[in-house]
Amino acid sequence: MSQPAVLKIENLHVSVGDTPILKGVNLEIRQGEIHALMGPNGSGKSTLAYTLIGHPKYEVTEGSITVDGVELNELDPCERARMGMFLAFQYPVTIPGVKVADFLRHAISNIRNPERKEGEELMPMRDFRKELRDTMNELNIDAEFARRYLNDGFSGGEKKRMEILQLAMLKPRFAILDETDSGLDSDAVRVVSEGLQKLSGPHMGVLIITHHERLLEYNIPHYTHVMLAGRIVETGDAALAHELHANGYAGVRERHPQEAAEEQETQEVTTP
Repeated sequence: MSQPAVLKIENLHVSVGDTPILKGVNLEIRQGEIHALMGPNGSGKSTLAYTLIGHPKYEVTEGSITVDGVELNELDPCERARMGMFLAFQYPVTIPGVKVADFLRHAISNIRNPERKEGEELMPMRDFRKELRDTMNELNIDAEFARRYLNDGFSGGEKKRMEILQLAMLKPRFAILDETDSGLDSDAVRVVSEGLQKLSGPHMGVLIITHHERLLEYNIPHYTHVMLAGRIVETGDAALAHELHANGYAGVRERHPQEAAEEQETQEVTTP
């Protein structure tokens, strides 16, 4: 049996413009593991997510990101996706005129066939339709969903359900969910949580970035990490997530005065 793939982040420093955001992040995620990343606003959680997927706005100034020893730092987002990386956005993009099914067929064709060039044959329509239908049935998504334009007129819950469908079809090795529960009502959070629970397993490592506990009720983390002022300052199990949800970050700041002071300085600089 092959060993699980490992996403390794070592001494990662990231800046936006001239402003340093991440200041030495270290983290390892293996396929089959669920990690929760929590922290106050502005601590660097979303910066880490966008850096992992290769957003050009975020400059890696030091450190490395690897998947099974393969360096990702210089790879563009498409190449990272082919390496098995997936990001569920906090605010998914709307693309009027592009149907969900067409978007997914192109995405799958590009991910599963890394050598495919523009204009070359897509995944055979019969195979794609069967896989899409089976996946939507498994996730209890109505078939009409695939005929709609991507996120156009979707409710918040429908946008998140769309991302769960993408996750199911693309089958990444590592899924990063950036506050995917943000702004959702309880029913929508339950749908997303149950969908993620169905898809989690030994083939996929998951990083759930969240302020809340709701996603973690169905997807209990093996590890919970706390980020403050651009660093991961504490790591524990699911009990740490419960503590943060109940008590907030005052205790974390008390235990890490240096990072708390840096956080305060940053707020003073950015607050008009």
